[in-house]
Amino acid sequence: MLDDKSYLELFAARALGPEHFDHRGHLYIAWLHLVHFDEDEARQRVCSGIRELAARFGAQEKYNHTLTEALVRIMARRLSGVSRQSFDTFLETNPDLLCDAHTVLARHYSDACLNSVRAKVSWVEPDRDAIE
Repeated sequence: MLDDKSYLELFAARALGPEHFDHRGHLYIAWLHLVHFDEDEARQRVCSGIRELAARFGAQEKYNHTLTEALVRIMARRLSGVSRQSFDTFLETNPDLLCDAHTVLARHYSDACLNSVRAKVSWVEPDRDAIE
């Protein structure tokens, strides 16, 4: 397992392999950025990085900008006011993000909205509950 600094550096260089990009890997990249950058910069870095890596891996059709950004925003809210904790501890206190992200997102988005062409390429506001 790579340490946090190495993971961030490899992600920034778009040098991580596809083995690092299961759902847990996406959450880890978001968590790392939220710990090391302000939320706006974290969202920008995570979204552009995952989009570029998806294209590099030949899976650009799988990238969904709104889904990615929404999860970063939700994670930021859950980290707000919490003292720094490890990624594993964050997942222990937020198991739904790892095990049932679809239900988490469904509180904010209908499937039609989240899977729309527009949502895949740019940020779309929730059509259900706002992410606060």
